[in-house]
Amino acid sequence: MKMVYLYTDGACSGNPGPGGYGAILKYGDFVKEISGGEAETTNNRMELTAVIKGLEALKEQCNVVLTSDSKYVLDGLTQGWAEKWKQNGWMRTKKDKALNPDLWERLLELTNYHQMQYNWVKGHDGHPENERCDQMAVAESLKYKSE
Repeated sequence: MKMVYLYTDGACSGNPGPGGYGAILKYGDFVKEISGGEAETTNNRMELTAVIKGLEALKEQCNVVLTSDSKYVLDGLTQGWAEKWKQNGWMRTKKDKALNPDLWERLLELTNYHQMQYNWVKGHDGHPENERCDQMAVAESLKYKSE
């Protein structure tokens, strides 16, 4: 399987508010940037969307090293939270619904298809790909800001 590096970030101006996401895929010398946004969203939805869009861009099953500054996304995957929420009918507790079940459902499908490794990086700390993803995400969110 191909070894692919995926870097992602999401941004939101207000929470909820206009938001954007950025993703970078690297395979050997090949680099692909993906970005987009929504007029009314949350930071966590954009973080999830960035990973989903990056993984959806892959044409075949790959070894993927995901690097993100989102503890929400990474902990949801690595700590088994998202799988547990799904098993419990998208409930975090008996009374609290899990947020973003539509995105978590899709993300679990994708991460179960690929061989995944996860790396957390501190946001806004000089990591080149994380900084670039942040720039793309912020630029996308600005497209939806009312003047």
